[in-house]
Amino acid sequence: MMDELVSPGSEATDLNALLAAAGLDPVQKATRTKFDSYLSLMQHWNSRINLTAIRDAESIMSRHFVESIACAQFLPTGIDSLLDFGSGAGFPGIPIALCRPEIVVTLAESQSKKAAFLQEAVRTLELTCKIWPRRAEELGHQFDCVILRAVDQMERAVAAAAELVKPGRWLAILTTQADLPRIQAPAGREFQWLEPFRLSGSDQRLICVASKASRSD
Repeated sequence: MMDELVSPGSEATDLNALLAAAGLDPVQKATRTKFDSYLSLMQHWNSRINLTAIRDAESIMSRHFVESIACAQFLPTGIDSLLDFGSGAGFPGIPIALCRPEIVVTLAESQSKKAAFLQEAVRTLELTCKIWPRRAEELGHQFDCVILRAVDQMERAVAAAAELVKPGRWLAILTTQADLPRIQAPAGREFQWLEPFRLSGSDQRLICVASKASRSD
């Protein structure tokens, strides 16, 4: 049986209100409880290491959680494996794992302290995510979907991520309207881009998804 939706007035209402304002589906009660735990863990670790410059609860929910949940809801169906390329504090990989439990998520993060946080988050939230505590480029296999958000040297990262996508599968990028052309180009001509999903509350931020040509194309 599916978890009941969080009712108005409960502790989960704030996130679901933000999701509703963004035109997104609400999360279930059990899932929202895990987002609460994730938020608490982030704030605790942020007092010791610089996980993210955004530190207050409402901003974490409105920027990190809502954007990541939008990714989970916008990604195509039929994805079995996903790589979060340069996961950082776990965005968008951990929210995708929470909202799309049918997807096996790998979180690639080369910074040791952030990788340690990801290990603790996966343990605390009882997720089946895999942690790759090295550069994503060193992974020796491909995925149904590779996703990038706020990665250093984005153009180089997109080119590397494109190589990790299985033929006929998906590359997803969170970017801005202004950066879109220079972000799409490094993926190469193998990729066919869908119409971007525009994130609510911003006239610039987009989720862009592209399908990679199959070997027979």
